[in-house]
Amino acid sequence: MANFISIFRTFLSFIVAGILFMDSNTAYLTAFILTIIIIWMDGLDGYLARKFNETSKLGALLDIICDRIVENVYWISFTVFGWLPLWVPLMVLTRGIVTDSLRSLALEHGYTAFGETTMMQSKIGKFIVASNFSRFSYAVFKAFAFALLIIAHLPSEYPYKQTISIAAYTCAYASVFFCVIRGIPVILESRRFFKESGKWIKKVSE
Repeated sequence: MANFISIFRTFLSFIVAGILFMDSNTAYLTAFILTIIIIWMDGLDGYLARKFNETSKLGALLDIICDRIVENVYWISFTVFGWLPLWVPLMVLTRGIVTDSLRSLALEHGYTAFGETTMMQSKIGKFIVASNFSRFSYAVFKAFAFALLIIAHLPSEYPYKQTISIAAYTCAYASVFFCVIRGIPVILESRRFFKESGKWIKKVSE
């Protein structure tokens, strides 16, 4: 069930991207509501996995893959519409490719991104990457950025539109900041896997 929800919210994000091409208040409000559902489902899949003891390395990997697809759909779509500068999706995409590649390497050594078998060993690394504060802050900023950016660009004018726009862009750039900062420890702590792989290759060659 948890894996199904992860996959389903990914498809919903593509639907949102398509709806946003319809330049109308109804379309944007529909996209906003679907975005709220996607955000809610992001927490629901993890809750169900823990509740029904469905946690697994595959589930953790699938959750990360779906998260990446969903956030990239939003960042790229917003850039296409001219709502965000090009460097935002480029930064997020680059960070995601680098960290996910390194996490794949860690998975080969029996480690996961989060949980009891997390690849993070240092206390600082665990706090920045895997602590509830870090993950919650990043998730909140990202969720508000996605939802508010849609509302801020409603075709019609409405009260407090400027205020919502400021809040939306503040959350968007804060989200990018957290995205980059949370990727640095992953890069630093992955060096040991390259060393271990080098030792293994040397041993085999001998």
